[in-house]
Amino acid sequence: MRAVGRVAIVVTLLTARPPDRLSAQIDSIRVVATDTSHQVKPINAFWRSLLLPGWGQAVTGRHVTGAIFAAWEGVTIMMTVKARSEATYLQRVHAPNVSSKRQEVQDWAVLWVFNHLFSGAEAFVSAHLIDFPKDLKLQAVPGGIGVSMPLGRGP
Repeated sequence: MRAVGRVAIVVTLLTARPPDRLSAQIDSIRVVATDTSHQVKPINAFWRSLLLPGWGQAVTGRHVTGAIFAAWEGVTIMMTVKARSEATYLQRVHAPNVSSKRQEVQDWAVLWVFNHLFSGAEAFVSAHLIDFPKDLKLQAVPGGIGVSMPLGRGP
């Protein structure tokens, strides 16, 4: 009887304490529903950045990217106006290199238009990937490439 009592005590002690789990072990993956109603739709982000480069990036939380697009917008506007002013002056004085200056005006205008298109496309993609985890990591492992992505812990 004493042996049965000891076994019962040991079994009780072992089951009373929760089992230890390693941090890499996940017993279940919980899907947490997030409220996406406040997020901008991808097409709206596209139109915002097409209208004003950087605006779509700002609403998707990509402030540095938006600032870069806005700064490049300023550079292209300034250089288009400057080149147009120089082309007008060269035409007035009948300089021989007016055609090359007109080409420069067109080049800056094309860069200006492409800035709008690229900004819109980038905002569209950013709005689609807004819920993508930022902690995705790639690293070389024996035999290939490993991808790690942290999974959130439940409450």
